[in-house]
Amino acid sequence: MAMHFIFSDQAVLLFDFWSVHSPAGMAISVLVVLLLAVLYESLKVGKARLLLQALMSLSTPTRQQLIEETDQDSSSDSLPDSRTHLRWFMCHFGQSLLHVAQVVIGYFMMLAVMSYNTWIFFGVVLGSGVGYYLAYPLLNMT
Repeated sequence: MAMHFIFSDQAVLLFDFWSVHSPAGMAISVLVVLLLAVLYESLKVGKARLLLQALMSLSTPTRQQLIEETDQDSSSDSLPDSRTHLRWFMCHFGQSLLHVAQVVIGYFMMLAVMSYNTWIFFGVVLGSGVGYYLAYPLLNMT
């Protein structure tokens, strides 16, 4: 295997069964990797949007309390307080799941680039840019 980037229509990507031997196969592989990169960027922006929505849904005093609390247990166990903590926990759990998916896709993209195929590398870079361009406006929507 070459340890430098080459332009080729042959490559083995991620797994042995993903072996490319034709220009059409390389074009499809670049498209798949590009879409993975778009998904990666969308997950990254989705995590930030989820956190923003969770913070905006809380009242200002509750936001301040959650920011100031580190691992302290509150002495009052009122119903609104427990709902706030449950909502915060669910938001954190959702962010954790998105993070795991983002890490897995990120490693897949890294391994695809490590095929040292220039077309695949361009697919990852272009997909990252397109994904950020498409997903970023969603972060600013309320």
